Amino acid sequence: MSFDLVIKGGTIASACATSKGDVAIKDGKIAAMGLGLEAPNTIDATGKLVLPGGIETHCHIAQESATGAMTADDYHTGSVSAAFGGNTTIVPFAAQHRGQTIPDALKIYDDRAAPNSVLDYSYHLIVTDPTDAAINEDLPAAFQRGITSFKVFMTYDKMIVSDEQFLDILVMARDNGGLTMVHAENNAMIKWMVRRLIERGYDAPKYHAVSHPAVSEVEAVQRGIALASFVEAPLLFVHISTDAGARAVAKARMAGHMIFGETCPQYMFLTAQDLDRPGAEGAKFCCSPPLRDRQTQTDMWRHLNAGSLQLYSSDHAPYRFDATGKLSAGENPPFNRIANGLPGIELRAPLLFSEGVQKGRITLEQFVALTATNAARLFGMGDRKGTIAVGYDADIAIWDPAMRRQVTAAALHDNMDYTPFEGWDITGWPVTVINQGRIIVDGGEMKATAGSGSFIPRKPFDATGFLPPRAPEMADTTNFGAKLF
Repeated sequence: MSFDLVIKGGTIASACATSKGDVAIKDGKIAAMGLGLEAPNTIDATGKLVLPGGIETHCHIAQESATGAMTADDYHTGSVSAAFGGNTTIVPFAAQHRGQTIPDALKIYDDRAAPNSVLDYSYHLIVTDPTDAAINEDLPAAFQRGITSFKVFMTYDKMIVSDEQFLDILVMARDNGGLTMVHAENNAMIKWMVRRLIERGYDAPKYHAVSHPAVSEVEAVQRGIALASFVEAPLLFVHISTDAGARAVAKARMAGHMIFGETCPQYMFLTAQDLDRPGAEGAKFCCSPPLRDRQTQTDMWRHLNAGSLQLYSSDHAPYRFDATGKLSAGENPPFNRIANGLPGIELRAPLLFSEGVQKGRITLEQFVALTATNAARLFGMGDRKGTIAVGYDADIAIWDPAMRRQVTAAALHDNMDYTPFEGWDITGWPVTVINQGRIIVDGGEMKATAGSGSFIPRKPFDATGFLPPRAPEMADTTNFGAKLF
């Protein structure tokens, strides 16, 4: 067989093994792996790591918030920035707002993504208006199209779903092969704290962290686990920011429930002290859940290493430090009127590599699992993405583990005017990125054109390996014959 491209002599890593060899690509797929493979076009990867392209599954691109604020990145700048960070697939959110149908929301995001993305892409829906039609017709139709995951909120007045609505949503997703994601914080606790802080004049950015107490996450995670476990449905908790929240996820998994967890760079590398900066500078670090403390950083490393949390995502939510973003409520806004979110799609994997692999906190194989393989498996792409194997998409990031870079906002490729990681020293960086056989980044240059990425239809959630214990009320022997499922 003749090949289109061969990557020669690199160290090839998967989530379970590492070896040296060549990778051959033909028609956008990995065609062969071994030694001595040849092609007219070759890349010398001697001394470099040949890794699966990253899969970024938590990012907000060209998305309006519930208040109408638009994120700074469109699908071109967002995908370009992701590509320079070693990613080959992105799964941003397509947000339904109240009064809007799900098909209308998807049409908006199709029009935004298809002409602009340089990478392969899909969406998670955000569901904020769970009408009967949305739950029973529109979401199953989206699943049929291959959009098999969606997110709901346990907080924010304009987005929150009640526990009763949550149960309806979980059962629908379970029955149709969908994976529900949830932002888990206790809305009442946060509103109560915000009101008391603002009434007493504590309105600086640093009080954002105080207004979202750790227990608000823990209570909501525990309640979400109870709801999902009661109806035997899969549930993914996004951006876990507390040790107790991660422990609750791990305990539920040990009990056999289909519960999953994700954390983000901000909870591993930043702290609430970053909010305590002069003037409005702390607004740059406002996100929800908020930044925690040094102990939380240690806790998150432990949970990633132990497998308590399965995903590591950026939660890229880029709002510029100006009147279009963080300062839309004025030059010195109160903390409860600051757009929540941090940029980070390009730095997600380099930060984890530099601080994790290079410093011995995680293995290279764990890095691959956290940045690519686990996301592919959870989100219905595990048959074609997330690993380097014959027959899979040729989605590959070649890393130079010795490359040293200092982070500056000016050197990044998003549409932001700051980065919360300004001045950080990073060792290890992706130097060549290949998506379905196309070289899209090489030598510090973007090689792909806007709109050249492909929409990836995803398969239903795979519950293989889970035998969740059934709630007694759902068992035929104790429910007096009522057919609840």
